[in-house]
Amino acid sequence: MTNAETKATLSFSDGSPSIDFPIYKGTVGPEVIDIRKLYGATGKFTYDPGFMSTAACNSSITYIDGDKGELLYRGYPIEQLAVNCDFLETCYLLLNGELPTAEEKVTFDATVTKHTMVHEQMQFFFRGFRRDAHPMAVLVGTVGALSSFYHDSLDITDPHHREVSAIRLIAKLPTLVAMAYKYNVGQPFVYPRNDLSYSANFMHMMFSTPCEEYKASDVLVRALDRILILHADHEQNASTSTVRLAGSSGANPFACIAAGIACLWGPAHGGANEAALNMLKEIGSVDNIPEFVRQVKDKNSTVKLMGFGHRVYKNYDPRAKLMRETCYEVLAELGLENDPLFKLAMALEKVALEDEYFVSRKLYPNVDFYSGIVQSALGIPVSLFTGIFAMARTVGWIAQWNEMISDPEQKIGRPRQLFIGSPTRDVVEIESRTPASK
Repeated sequence: MTNAETKATLSFSDGSPSIDFPIYKGTVGPEVIDIRKLYGATGKFTYDPGFMSTAACNSSITYIDGDKGELLYRGYPIEQLAVNCDFLETCYLLLNGELPTAEEKVTFDATVTKHTMVHEQMQFFFRGFRRDAHPMAVLVGTVGALSSFYHDSLDITDPHHREVSAIRLIAKLPTLVAMAYKYNVGQPFVYPRNDLSYSANFMHMMFSTPCEEYKASDVLVRALDRILILHADHEQNASTSTVRLAGSSGANPFACIAAGIACLWGPAHGGANEAALNMLKEIGSVDNIPEFVRQVKDKNSTVKLMGFGHRVYKNYDPRAKLMRETCYEVLAELGLENDPLFKLAMALEKVALEDEYFVSRKLYPNVDFYSGIVQSALGIPVSLFTGIFAMARTVGWIAQWNEMISDPEQKIGRPRQLFIGSPTRDVVEIESRTPASK
């Protein structure tokens, strides 16, 4: 970032002296006002619930322009990466800042592949969960538990340790997600295979059994790969901020990623595609769409249109365009164009894209709307959707964590507050106390 020629001057109406703050300019995007000295100079904090106007860090990984509908990984448009690269190439880019050469890709792919197995004792962790436990609960526990097996890569001040931890997390997440699924349905765990690609290996671990091998078509493998690429990173969202905040305390990378998974579990974040598919099931049929749309428009109704619109993108989500293409390819590959649920989804999409109410509010279908449909078509249960999201986002989290650890300006996260509770008061005898308001 560069120091701008101008400064921001903050003036007070209470007679306090004005104060100047430096303005920094990034490569692209809004300028930022450096207010780090605000409290020391004035005794005042800023107030920004949800951090809608606050840059908590500087980063060179991912850039979003919500007004333009633009998403860049290390400067590369997501549209180009999703078409021309596979997921592990994207991982290499996010971790290292550049796309790999042919030789670097071979080495990186082989390194990740050779770390996909998890310690055999991990299977005993799964036995401690109920069979019907939500996969995200299982992932929070098992990912955090990885730190108990890999003591040789926990020194966060050592760049080599951080690199080894990054590879292990990227490699082992698909194995743990597949194990969570197998445990839930009562099938034996399936070991990874080193002769398969990252996405093909995951589908093998998900759907193979000892009595029948599973082989996915190239179309389906590529569809999963695209889902992973589109979800790999998304700037300073809630779960990424959680990983950075946890990491700022010096916590090990496995604990930090487990914290990110816990945050991602929330329905307002990673659970959006699950919520979108559940919405479709609640609508039930194409005939019920008009009544559903009427309720969505009713201000007094609690019915919400899930999978449409985005907090950051004020235009069309660029990932949604790519996911829409994949969605139609997968439905055609599997012969599901006339499946009732998928016909319902496409009918709802058509209504939303043509209805002035939704168009004027820019409530376009987002990536979650289509990715939920694709995953359902692939045979992935709804409860595992967010687990797939975590598998994809792990590389973004670890890249962001590593960037934060390497930042000389990094400090432990410590947000402040606007306190609105009781001022100082004295404890009185119990007989004299008044009952608390109800």
